[in-house]
Amino acid sequence: MALDVSVDLCGISLRNPLVLASGIWGSCAETLVRVGRAGAGAVTAKSCSLEPRQGHPNPTVLDWGHGLINAIGLSNPGAWEEKRILQRAAVGLKEMGVPLIASVFAETIVSFQRTVEIIAQAEPDLIELNISCPNVEDEFGRPFALDPIMAAKVTAAVREVYKGILSVKLSPNVPDIVQVARAVEKAGADLLTAVNTLGPGMVIDVHAGRPVLSNKVGGISGAALRPIAVRCVYEITQAVSIPVIGMGGVLTGEDAMQMLMAGATAVGIGSALYYYGEAAFMRILGELEELMVQEGYSSIKEFRGCAHG
Repeated sequence: MALDVSVDLCGISLRNPLVLASGIWGSCAETLVRVGRAGAGAVTAKSCSLEPRQGHPNPTVLDWGHGLINAIGLSNPGAWEEKRILQRAAVGLKEMGVPLIASVFAETIVSFQRTVEIIAQAEPDLIELNISCPNVEDEFGRPFALDPIMAAKVTAAVREVYKGILSVKLSPNVPDIVQVARAVEKAGADLLTAVNTLGPGMVIDVHAGRPVLSNKVGGISGAALRPIAVRCVYEITQAVSIPVIGMGGVLTGEDAMQMLMAGATAVGIGSALYYYGEAAFMRILGELEELMVQEGYSSIKEFRGCAHG
């Protein structure tokens, strides 16, 4: 059976639905290109801010047995250097036909606008607004993603200065994610990324008698997040008309199929790289294709959103 695993994301063609999630492999043009060669359908760069950030000191990531907890602290070289990194990465990725997604975060709406203006000069295929990171709340205040009004305001403000394809990354840490999704769709988002990490949470080293992470708390990802992420994607895709990149604990082809059946157009891959390295993409894609054959599907569109009945 000939399989068609390609997807269309706001008019952007992806050879397969697997997208490198932001923040997984740092800020390096060569690494982004390498992920493209490893089989990713699209590649998202690490979130950047207007000014450089050092991030949190080690330890920043822990496998706690049921998933990962991390507090990297959004380390990045700043928007101007990130622009140059994206420009270099775009050359290699374009040769392979792999779209490049830039990701930005900021502490104010004005900073969001300015950062996007700089990053847009690199001409990525789309820009993702990371309004939902839970790991720097003490520094920046309440994340925009926790309030539909503020989420809509930052989306609308960025839309004023950026006419390209715009995604907004949502948080699972809200009582009603659909309300936030509808607000940013109305404010001008072209698609959504759902979801960011859950939490923050804490793991304590019982021998040392103190939290393991230097930041004490961090975002929860990996397998423990997946059922929540799938539910979020399911609810969002029932309520909005724009596409969703579903992510959160996708480690296998079956996990990816769950996201697609919940209504996602593409599937973000993050924690899987911690466990499998760059081989994660071909591993998950191979499992997805095998499952498609078993279930009698020849294309993703045949089962995408089928869980809605």
